[in-house]
Amino acid sequence: MTPATHVDSAPSCRRAATSVGDARAAAAEIRAQLGVGPHALVLAFVSPERDRQACAEALQEEFPGVAVLGCTTAGEIGPDGVASGTVTAAALPAGAFTVAHGVIEDVRQVGIVECRELVQRLRAELVGRGAEVTPTTTFAMLLVDGLSGAEEVVASALNSALGDIGLVGGSAGDGLRFEQTHVFADGRAFGRGAVLALVHTQLPFTLFKTQHFVPGERRLVVTGADSSRRIVHEIDGEPAARHFAEVLGMHEHDLDPIVFATNPVVVRIGGSDYVRSIQKVDPDGSLTFYCAIEEGIVLRDARGIGLQQNLAEALDGLVARIGEPSLTITFDCILRGLECQRDDKVDEVSRLLRGANCVGFSTYGEQFHGMHINQTLTGVAFGCGVVG
Repeated sequence: MTPATHVDSAPSCRRAATSVGDARAAAAEIRAQLGVGPHALVLAFVSPERDRQACAEALQEEFPGVAVLGCTTAGEIGPDGVASGTVTAAALPAGAFTVAHGVIEDVRQVGIVECRELVQRLRAELVGRGAEVTPTTTFAMLLVDGLSGAEEVVASALNSALGDIGLVGGSAGDGLRFEQTHVFADGRAFGRGAVLALVHTQLPFTLFKTQHFVPGERRLVVTGADSSRRIVHEIDGEPAARHFAEVLGMHEHDLDPIVFATNPVVVRIGGSDYVRSIQKVDPDGSLTFYCAIEEGIVLRDARGIGLQQNLAEALDGLVARIGEPSLTITFDCILRGLECQRDDKVDEVSRLLRGANCVGFSTYGEQFHGMHINQTLTGVAFGCGVVG
């Protein structure tokens, strides 16, 4: 990244959050906090307890002519840190950003050709508006349905079409209900959809990811799976849930979201370790995962190395690369949030997030370049001055 030169007059990114229940009143409060702009992009992360369509419409009405994009969550990250039941938002100023966006209405039906055409259209739109699209000035942000099971395909196809332009994003959530998630764009809420934004900026920025689990010694082989549904029926030739519980030294009935949050597994891909997190135990004793899983894959147990310290180091790394962030958009796995609740670390994590000017949401999965991953925090951070 080109070194940043601080410019006091550079337009600033802004954050907002509200717990007001009514959709129109909440949208008005968000606009009051973000100001009238001009904005290039407004991102909104909305609690699933709210009326999704009403929120999408109200937010777009408050910011006419602005790209208003967002999704439902499994928890929000706002100006005060970790939150729940809120609408949280960020605004990217038009003076420093140019944004082109597009919608995939059903990610289960999209293919490589459609993803390539979408990227080409957004790139052409930016160029037509005078933006020089390069890896140091432009990145892509993806918000995608978190229950579609299609994130791997979509992220990989988009990443291939983007070439050397980086991709970061998160899978929309639905609290702990796992019933339906939505993404928002142009005043509409889409189930089974995705929104891609191609963002050009004059500010220095960096994409990042961090995870706090490392592989252990225990090997677990998936011997029966329905990969299309991310369901594992057998591990090491045994019923999946029962065997996994035995590995942990507990009973199958003791498996719950907190256990899964602190006991993921990892898989090695291309020389790097990636977390594969379990979503739930199914009625037939199988295990549903948040991420792609295939028969024959070799998993390893994982151990945590300290979420709080890992996060602090990751955020310190942002300062080393771009200076103090003016805004950090974060996509943080729901299971990390559950672990923080269990360990009574929410306040400390919130302090760290506030210090890096974070805004974002708890996800059902994270995207980083062409990978869909779990139990990870991904994001993009912006510096305070224009690139010099």
